[in-house]
Amino acid sequence: MKALILLATLKKEGLSNTQTLAEFLSVHLKAKRIDVEIIKLVNYNILPGTYTNMGGGDEWPAILRKILAAKIIIFATPIWWGSHSSEMQKVIERLDNLHDEIVAGKKSKLDGKIGGIVITGDSDGGEQLIGIISNFFNGIGILLPPYATIAVLGDEHAKTAKTTRAELMTHYKKDATKTAKTMSEQLANYASKV
Repeated sequence: MKALILLATLKKEGLSNTQTLAEFLSVHLKAKRIDVEIIKLVNYNILPGTYTNMGGGDEWPAILRKILAAKIIIFATPIWWGSHSSEMQKVIERLDNLHDEIVAGKKSKLDGKIGGIVITGDSDGGEQLIGIISNFFNGIGILLPPYATIAVLGDEHAKTAKTTRAELMTHYKKDATKTAKTMSEQLANYASKV
């Protein structure tokens, strides 16, 4: 069973809170015998637009092939100004072409896919962001099971924080292990039945 994490950090280099939490969750997914691949979106040339192929060296079509091949699709994003990152917005906009097909009466290419959500931030807004992404999943045919989200918000994620990766992992192990295990169980369970 394959899980694809679309990592929407804005950081090409250096410590990323969202990447660290995605890697933390990956350990729990792998414990459920789920093969995990993380695609760090900022490292790809994903052109703006709402079509599957925008030409001009666009790397989105290759990413979309991986999405279609995976059983579990996880959106992982930091909160910026109360919303998801610009990298996550690009994914939503590029998947709009699949929504166009649904509107035209075709079956969603994402039917049978199971979704999950990972969020980091230094302030409130996790619930709102989960609602926005859940609504998008619903619109394109991805099933979001109950307890399939993990949001860790706190001062250690502040833009100016000097938190280390080890400190983040210690914090996640202490405060997010139960949530990560439950999320992994739910994703594995639903993916095996759909």
